[in-house]
Amino acid sequence: MINKRYQLQTHILQLSQINYCYHHYQSRKVDNGRCLILLHGAGVAGQNTWAPIVAMLDQWQHIIVPDLRGMGETVHRSATEQGFSVEDLVDDLQHLVEHLAWQCFDLGGYSLGGLVSMLYKQRYPHLVRQQYVLEPGLLDRQQWADSQALRLKYAEAVARLRHGDARAGVKQFLATISPHRKSLPAAESLAIDRLMQRYLGFANALEAVNNAALNINRDQLVADQGNIISMVGGLSVESMHLYHQQLSSEHSLWQYENILGTDHSLPYQKPRQIARLLNASVLHH
Repeated sequence: MINKRYQLQTHILQLSQINYCYHHYQSRKVDNGRCLILLHGAGVAGQNTWAPIVAMLDQWQHIIVPDLRGMGETVHRSATEQGFSVEDLVDDLQHLVEHLAWQCFDLGGYSLGGLVSMLYKQRYPHLVRQQYVLEPGLLDRQQWADSQALRLKYAEAVARLRHGDARAGVKQFLATISPHRKSLPAAESLAIDRLMQRYLGFANALEAVNNAALNINRDQLVADQGNIISMVGGLSVESMHLYHQQLSSEHSLWQYENILGTDHSLPYQKPRQIARLLNASVLHH
């Protein structure tokens, strides 16, 4: 499907500390100049997350799927896994945008990528047109104190990833982020294997979100967003749904969507529904 709809090229952008990998989908049929960047979550590569969804998108001429630091094919110049902050990820994204010379684009992000996309919008409001966030990091509980308390469980997973049984750390992460998940054994095994590929990079990504929770002003971050569609898995915790419902009622540009039959793994389990929402958001405006 991708070959019929898109021409795909993979590039490496050399930044000061890292070789930043990004995948460029150029439409064979759409010639409207509209551009989209899609950011993945902690511990998983961009292509693994977004390729099935991109295959069904038909409203953009250019789609970029980068690999964030510590994940996918983006590597540190030292060939070791180095820690980073969410601000570093925003900086990297801006270097990519400058390299592409894009003046205006749509931006989507899943989990960690959702948090990065919101921080990017806050810093560069004039560049981002429409946003899509799938269970964005730190917007996981209605009460900020509850969301912050969750960081302790993620910190335990980080410690296991770095200093103990990495596989147990991955399982603890999955149990924390999707407590009501009903994964088939094969799907669970695939999720664990993906997160184990660069488990130290995964640990660094989790720690970056934990550190962000210490100094972020969540209310201000939310207030600084523009046209945004947030998607939450139907099986995810009620508090997350209540929070995103609240955001949609308080902010006129915030649209909340319940993706039924899935949990935090919504881009893997429900790519068709997500692609439909993305396409429709462009068609209806």
